[in-house]
Amino acid sequence: MDRARQIAQAVLYECHPYHRLLDDRYLRGLHPEPYAGGRAGLSWMMQTQCLVEAAPAHTVDVHVRFLQLVSREVARARGGELEPAAELTVDGARYVSGLEAREREAAVSGLTLADLAAAAYTMRVDVPGDQEAVWLIDARGRAGAVLRCWETLHGQAVVRAEPLRDRLFRLTVKVANTTDWRGEDRAEVLRHTFVSAQSVVRTHGGRFVSLLNPPAELRPLAEGCRNIGTWPVLVGEVGERHTMLSAPIILRDHPRLSYAT
Repeated sequence: MDRARQIAQAVLYECHPYHRLLDDRYLRGLHPEPYAGGRAGLSWMMQTQCLVEAAPAHTVDVHVRFLQLVSREVARARGGELEPAAELTVDGARYVSGLEAREREAAVSGLTLADLAAAAYTMRVDVPGDQEAVWLIDARGRAGAVLRCWETLHGQAVVRAEPLRDRLFRLTVKVANTTDWRGEDRAEVLRHTFVSAQSVVRTHGGRFVSLLNPPAELRPLAEGCRNIGTWPVLVGEVGERHTMLSAPIILRDHPRLSYAT
């Protein structure tokens, strides 16, 4: 795993504190628009804008990543039937009902800046709802099962580029949760949320401009970038400018992990 991917992975989980899942103050993610639209402080979309020094033929790759909450239920086998249980121990391993998270990702590669300047590109970000069962086996046979289920999610990422001057573009990535969920329950909405959503953008042939410390001649254009609900920074080795991570957490350029070498 390269350093940029390491940082993106760490940030994905940094924005997802398990012990705060049901507290609105700590919900970092994109909620369904019908739910978030009328609630202050909650978002259904995020927008990244950054500058890239590149020729029109140079390309970008866009990755949208988030966590989806999955319901996990433990069941005990009794007489050929499954009986719900808060927890179950099988062969020394303890299984507990609750919530867990699964990583989701949608990506597109090879988008030329010339094409993005001519017309925006829309990438679907969809997850079909499903369920699964894993049997728990001991010496006597089936002792129980772990049942998991997750909801259908719908979203999109719209990517466009605006030429500003020779070999300079403003790149915009707007990610939205378009899931048509109209409930009111706070705990239930989490199952329809893009938790800890982030965008990772990589350029091939070009170089991104730091928005934190841009060159003096580009500072007015950098300050004109409008980022909503997200904070884009350069990631990778110090000095590299080919990858930008945009996430709902404040970082400096080229952040480091304490265990990274």
